[in-house]
Amino acid sequence: MTPPSSKALVPFVSVENMMRLVLSRGIETVLRELVDYIEADFRRWPDFDKTPRVASHSDIGVIELMPTSDGAHYGFKYVNGHPSNTKSGLQTVTAFGLLADVSTGYPILLTEMTMLTALRTAAMSALAGRVLAPKNSKTMAMIGNGAQSEFQCLAFNAVCGIETVRLFDIDRGATQKCASNLSGHGLEVVICSSAEEAVEGAQIVTTCTADKQYATILTDNMIGSGVHINAIGGDCPGKTELHKDILLRSDIFVEYPPQTRIEGEIQQLAPEHPVTELWEVIIGQKTGRTGDRQITLFDSVGFAIEDFSALRYIHQAIQGTGFSQPLDMLADPDDPRDLFGMLSRADAT
Repeated sequence: MTPPSSKALVPFVSVENMMRLVLSRGIETVLRELVDYIEADFRRWPDFDKTPRVASHSDIGVIELMPTSDGAHYGFKYVNGHPSNTKSGLQTVTAFGLLADVSTGYPILLTEMTMLTALRTAAMSALAGRVLAPKNSKTMAMIGNGAQSEFQCLAFNAVCGIETVRLFDIDRGATQKCASNLSGHGLEVVICSSAEEAVEGAQIVTTCTADKQYATILTDNMIGSGVHINAIGGDCPGKTELHKDILLRSDIFVEYPPQTRIEGEIQQLAPEHPVTELWEVIIGQKTGRTGDRQITLFDSVGFAIEDFSALRYIHQAIQGTGFSQPLDMLADPDDPRDLFGMLSRADAT
């Protein structure tokens, strides 16, 4: 059987190779580089096709496709969210993604995105924090200490200069896990016994809990003036983390309003409630933080352009390395019109 040509082989980045790539570059470096890629794509936001993700919801979770294109490349991510998975020893979120050349339609990258989604979500949070958080912020409350928490803490350290993280989770074991994993990364880690304790003295408050329900992780009296809230746990219909009164006191920044109004914290508000798109702040078209007493809220649900940026980054980062393997996943007949002949000759061989 004739071996496939190089044009028919698609580089695949496995979980093992993703981890090797990240460790070889250093996780803080990868987070900073992802921030640069996401910011570059946000600066050309109008160039992209944009649509809310295609979601299939059930009582126990959601499966989603997140597509976008800038006209030169097309990317999508498959991702699930099943909060009860951890009871069976499974991940709450798993994902994979693909990047393709628009001019031919041929895939140019297939990659795991469970690890990569955690990295890009943290990078997105840190980018928003750099734009919106009070200057010289040094302390962050991390409420919800699951799979995403360490990435968030390290991203805010690497990008925003956070020095202290105050951890709280209703599962004490999750907090101990997070604190242990952060040891040796240059952060002061404070374990707290309540969300109220965690937010004391914090200039940035990150919420990242998993339960698919209308929850009140932060009540109005817990948030004082001058704080930046990074709300990333509310990411599907029927799932929120903040009391509505906090939203009414905050200047709210989002990725893509048609998606966030369905899935984010602002699903609690009237459809006409004003929000600002973050890309407009990044390019200087709209204002972000305007005063010391202002409460800024990044209502993040994750958007396809961020995954596109992550796919672009990985496609570049693997060049000239051994951190991918070629997959024979595209038919490559000698005559493009003779696909059947290719099958017949394979049978004869």
